[in-house]
Amino acid sequence: MNKPISSAGPRETARPSPPERPYQSEYDVVVVGAGGGGLPTALFSRWLGNSVVILEKADEIGGTARKAAFWYWVPNNRPMRELGIADPKEDAIRLMARLSRPQGYNPDDPKFGMTDWEYAAFEAIYDSASPAAELLAERNALPYRHCPDVVDYWAELPENKATKGRVLLPLGANETMSDGGKVAIETMSAAAVRDGVEIRTAHRVQRVIRREDGEIVGVEASTPGGTTRIRARKAVIFVTGGFTHDTTFRRNYLHAPVFPGCGARSNEGDLIPIATSLGAQLRNMNYAWMCPAPLERILDNNPGLIGTFSSPGDSMIWVNTAGKRVANEKLAYNEMAQVFFQWDGATSSYPNLALIAIWDRHSQKNCASVDYGRYIVPEGTDDRHVIKADTLEGLKTAIADRLEKHKALTGGLSLDKDFLKNLDATIERFNRFAEAGKDDDFRRGERKIEVQFNGPVGDDAGSNPTMYPISDTGPYYATLMTGATLDTKGGPMTTVDGHILDDTGMPIPGLFGVGNCVASASGRSYWAGGATLGPILAFAYRAAGAANAQPVRTFSTAAQAAE
Repeated sequence: MNKPISSAGPRETARPSPPERPYQSEYDVVVVGAGGGGLPTALFSRWLGNSVVILEKADEIGGTARKAAFWYWVPNNRPMRELGIADPKEDAIRLMARLSRPQGYNPDDPKFGMTDWEYAAFEAIYDSASPAAELLAERNALPYRHCPDVVDYWAELPENKATKGRVLLPLGANETMSDGGKVAIETMSAAAVRDGVEIRTAHRVQRVIRREDGEIVGVEASTPGGTTRIRARKAVIFVTGGFTHDTTFRRNYLHAPVFPGCGARSNEGDLIPIATSLGAQLRNMNYAWMCPAPLERILDNNPGLIGTFSSPGDSMIWVNTAGKRVANEKLAYNEMAQVFFQWDGATSSYPNLALIAIWDRHSQKNCASVDYGRYIVPEGTDDRHVIKADTLEGLKTAIADRLEKHKALTGGLSLDKDFLKNLDATIERFNRFAEAGKDDDFRRGERKIEVQFNGPVGDDAGSNPTMYPISDTGPYYATLMTGATLDTKGGPMTTVDGHILDDTGMPIPGLFGVGNCVASASGRSYWAGGATLGPILAFAYRAAGAANAQPVRTFSTAAQAAE
């Protein structure tokens, strides 16, 4: 008798499925998750002639992608080719390899020091992201506009031969390119309904149904009305996001004390216990797509939280509790997030777990914005995370009070006794750099992406628009910043066509995964803006094709009773 596979931890334990229970519905392909990966997976499957249902655990569709800018990174995309921007395959893969596992990168190796699995994944992204984007646009499910001037995060690396032009954006996104996710989800879901994909919300899949021959033939989902069983004639494809909001998984798998971030609240790693119960092997569990975020926005527990993709302000610095700068505040968000988790072996602590962003009236006037999760926000908007004072002395007192309030979550961080003295010296040094237009400590503003992500500034910007002297008179402003997940990037290992692999390296028949719920070969890297969604579209396209190629299962009455 087959057993439905249960999730682990606080979720329900495995139990035999009663043989007399029937299926309530039947489809060729069952897609689990209705976000930025699930919708295209379902569309590609439907366009191949399959009957498709999407089961979404939340009460609304969209997942994390709904809140995203929805840039998608597509190497060698069609507009690039039409503009004559060369993006050779070998060079694109070389760049991905260089960034993903820098410690193992070997430019003279045929696969650049990558494993066969990693290299095949990079090759699949290059080969399939553009066809996937074009098909979605052709069918009016995701029309796009090309962003020829958006640079890669690593444009200065010698391995990067196409430094800009790989980013596409949903056609209806606004001028700041910040609301693409809402547009993408609306257009793809409309196309899904138009083309006959059934979408069900409030359906949490906690088990898959496995026949005695090892094939996955359906799912059981919990709904407000009880449990429903849905048969899959060809395949079940999980596109359920990472484990951002499962505290136990985050604590035990990630490499540092990362705070939960802007992943959808439904991203709780549901596939991990299901897949491991089937013998699946896990990969890349220690890394996440990361960004800074205001600590108090995270603690507000607002499901609409957006990470700080763009660190605003020119007359602005980030300091530690000693009052000293520790990094380039304009680093791309995934890289800046790593600064929070630097370990101090001498004190056995994470001294940067909360850093303090400080700015003045000039930045408040010229750099405030609600786009891209920026923490300098316009007056009249929600600014509960902002600390305000007329003097630096008053700001110090207010910061100390906020740190005291949250010390149980930051390892007891508090201001150093010399904080104000050090802060004065830090501001004086920064101001000299700002006046000269050159940051001799951290090279702020020297990389193209730092200027592009700088955000709004005043008309008085100097030669380095990321820096402006901090005023010697108040008012002053501050907020506590920390590192958070956009989403995690580890899970069951898959083939490049989405087959989930068991512990022997063989596909689990009928079971597929796409996106952040499965392992990413990207390692620690974040290649560029849209480097999550571009590859997800590529793998959605490939998984739909592989699922379509599965033979249609036939079920006798006896076989159904045995499941």
